[in-house]
Amino acid sequence: MSTSTPSLAPGGKKPLNISLIGGLLGVLAAVIIELLPLGGGLPVAGHHMLAILAFAVIVWISEAMDYTVSSILISALIIFLVGSAPDMADPSKVIGTQKALKLALGGFSNSGLALVAAALFIAAAMTVTGLDRRIALFTMSHIGAGGKRVLIGSIVVTILLSFIVPSATARTACVVPIMLGGIASLKLDKKGPLAASIMITIAQATSIWNIGILTSAAQNLLSRGFVEKAFGAEHALTWIDWFIAGAPWAIAMSVVLFFVVRRVLPPEIETIPGGKQAMADSYAALGPMSGAEKRLLTLSLVLLGLWATEGKLHNLDTASTTIGGIALMLLPGVGVMSWSEAQKRIPWGTVLVFGVGISLGTALLDTKAAAWLSTFVVQMFHLDTLSAFGIFAVLSAFLILIHLGFASATALTAALLPILISVLTSLPGPINAAGITMLLAFTVSFGFVLPVNAPQNMVCLGTETFTTRQFTLVGLWLTGIGYLMLLLFALTWWPLLGLI
Repeated sequence: MSTSTPSLAPGGKKPLNISLIGGLLGVLAAVIIELLPLGGGLPVAGHHMLAILAFAVIVWISEAMDYTVSSILISALIIFLVGSAPDMADPSKVIGTQKALKLALGGFSNSGLALVAAALFIAAAMTVTGLDRRIALFTMSHIGAGGKRVLIGSIVVTILLSFIVPSATARTACVVPIMLGGIASLKLDKKGPLAASIMITIAQATSIWNIGILTSAAQNLLSRGFVEKAFGAEHALTWIDWFIAGAPWAIAMSVVLFFVVRRVLPPEIETIPGGKQAMADSYAALGPMSGAEKRLLTLSLVLLGLWATEGKLHNLDTASTTIGGIALMLLPGVGVMSWSEAQKRIPWGTVLVFGVGISLGTALLDTKAAAWLSTFVVQMFHLDTLSAFGIFAVLSAFLILIHLGFASATALTAALLPILISVLTSLPGPINAAGITMLLAFTVSFGFVLPVNAPQNMVCLGTETFTTRQFTLVGLWLTGIGYLMLLLFALTWWPLLGLI
C-alpha cells in the first residue's frame, strides 16, 4: 500500500534551505488566499479551508517537512482557523474549536482508516512469518531465469503478492532483496540492462496493480471512503466491483510493461545457464512451511474470499472482515505474531497521515470549499459542455499531470478527490458521478515517470541498479500508453459496467 514517502536525505530530513523555502511558500500561499476577496457565496469556513488546502499541497509537493508532522499541523490549522469562522447554520455564532476539533479528527472514525491500519498488520505478519518471501521464491523457481522469464517472473510475483499483501511498499521491500540475491546468484552485472529491467519492472508493476486491486493501495481505500461519504453507503466500492473494473486494465498494462521494458532496456543476455536451479536452491533453502506460515496463508485466502464476495454472498464489509482477521492473527496460540512483533513493524505515522487526509477532504466538502472550487474548475475546463467521456478524459489527464509534483498518492487523493467529486456532482446531464470518481481514483496511481512519485519507486532506486533517466524513459512510455488505455476502456469496457 502506497502509504509512506521515502526519505530524501539521511535521517529522513530535507536540507534546511529546501525545507524552509517550501514551508515559507506554503504559509505565503495560505496568507494570500486568506486576503483574496473570493466571494461567490463561499462561507468564511470554506475560505479558511482553501487556505489550508494551498498550504497542504505546497508542503506536500516540496516535502518541506515530514508527512506526519505536516498532518499534525494541518489538523491544528483546521481546529483554529475553521473554529474561528462563523457557524454556517447560525452566522451570529462562531463554529468554535470543539466543533472544529471533531472536523479535524473526523477521518479517524472512517472505516477506510480501520482497513488501512488492519492492512498494515497483514503486511507485518507476512514479514514476521516470511510467507511473502516464500511465495516470491516459489514463483521465481518455477518460472525460471533468462532475459524474458525473469521479467515475467517479476511481474507475476508482484501480481500474486498484490492480492494478499495490502501494502505497495511492503510488497516491494519483500521482492527487492530476493531479486538482488537472484541477480548475484545468476552472476548478472548489477549495473547492466537486465538488472535495471528487473528492478524497474518491480516498481512499475506495483503501481499498475495498485489500480487493479482495491486493497493493494492506501489511496484506493481513501477514495472508497470519499465515495461513501459523498454518494452514500449504497455506492460504496466493493472489492469485486473495483477488481472487475480495474484488473482488465492492469492485465493489459502488465503486458505493455513487459514489451516496453524489453524495448527500452534490451537485456545483455537472454540465456542464463543454471539460472532456474539457482532460484530452486534458494527456495529449497527455506525448508518446509512453518505452522505460522500455513495459518497465515489460510487466513489470507479466507480474507481474499470474503473481500471478493462482499455484497454478493454476504453483507460483511471489507474493513470488518479484515479487523476480524487481524484479531485471529494476534490470538495467543493460534495467531502468527505477537503484539510486540507487530508494533515494531507497523509505520504508525502512516495511520495518522491517512486519518488527517480523510479529515482534510471531509472538511473541504463540509465547509463548501470543494463545491466553490469545483465551480471554478468547471468554468476553466468548460466541463459542462463535454460528454461523460470528455469529462473523464480531461480530469484524468489533469490528475496524471499534477501527480508529477506529488511523492504521495494518498496526499494527492486527500487534496484533490473531494474537489473532483464536487465537480462531478455539479455537472448537468446523465453522468455516473460515483463511477467516474472510481475511475479517476485509478489515475491517482500513475506514479510511473519519476522515482519520487511513489515509495516503491524509491525502494527500487535504492538498489543502484538503474538511473533516474532509465526509469523515466520507461515511465514516459507507460504513462502515455496507460492514458490511451484509460480512454480505450472508457469507450468500451467501463460503459458496459455502467461506470460512464
